[in-house]
Amino acid sequence: MESKYGFLKMNIQEFGGWLASQRVARTILTVQQHHTWVPNYSHFNGSNHFERQQAMKNHHVGSNGWSDIGQHFTIFPDGMIVTGRSLEATPACIFGNNQHSICFEHFGNFDTGGDQMSQEQLLAIVKATALICSKFNLPVNQFGIIYHHWFDLSTGKRNNGTGTNKSCPGTNFFGGNKVEDFLQHFAPLVAAEVGGNVVTEIPKDLGYAIVTANRLNVRVGASSSFSKASDRQPVERGAVLRVYDESNGWLKISKSQSHWVYGRYTEPVKRATVNANVLNVRSGPGTNFSVVGTLPKTEEVFIITESEDWCRLALEEKWLSKRFLDFVSE
Repeated sequence: MESKYGFLKMNIQEFGGWLASQRVARTILTVQQHHTWVPNYSHFNGSNHFERQQAMKNHHVGSNGWSDIGQHFTIFPDGMIVTGRSLEATPACIFGNNQHSICFEHFGNFDTGGDQMSQEQLLAIVKATALICSKFNLPVNQFGIIYHHWFDLSTGKRNNGTGTNKSCPGTNFFGGNKVEDFLQHFAPLVAAEVGGNVVTEIPKDLGYAIVTANRLNVRVGASSSFSKASDRQPVERGAVLRVYDESNGWLKISKSQSHWVYGRYTEPVKRATVNANVLNVRSGPGTNFSVVGTLPKTEEVFIITESEDWCRLALEEKWLSKRFLDFVSE
């Protein structure tokens, strides 16, 4: 491994070991696939990983006004992986669909007629995606792994590439950027890496809570007198935490370690899945409110408030009809 400018560079074997050691408090439901388009292979000389990553960060912060580089990881043509923003931070990659995601940017232009993906990069993309799926128990399907192309660029509505969409991660990315291309070409490769299994079970935890403070410290015991966890960064506002135990108003957020947060700065939420083919998202609890988006079948959501037959999404003024949701039994 090598570090520079606050980034860490590693090969896929090192990435696996590093990822296994990471403690992530926020709940991860999807892993995103993107290509950089520009920069592309013509901008990579085999040794300028850190310089290209820093240039992307400068653009994201200086031009886009973001707080950090948009992605969590960039995978380069030689198969090396460079870290980006903290895993505890929501990425800035797919408008309206970032909150529970891990974001990969793949260095290159993978539209038809663009860069021919190297074998080293191809293998790293498949293996790294599989490692994320394994760590966060994500299903290897079109809902656990998502392409930017499947979401409307302006609204964030999922339309599977039928509207005003970017081509990202490329019209020639593993055979194409459509859902059917993903299912035929990319998903089987990832599934093989995780043992050929499609993960479908939702973990039965004590519950879920959403962070309402801007940043919430993680401590090694159920009291402010305990020290902050050295291997975890503070959790950011909007992160949904799995809760495994409760003691004197403190919530245990790790199944295997003594990691706790103060429950005063959280709100309980319920996990549910959409059972309609397409479910309208409305600006209020009723059909008289405007439609502000849609969700596809099997999409997972977190509900903070219920009002008769309507449910509000956590920390958002967005409402769903309760009859089209299946709640996870705890």
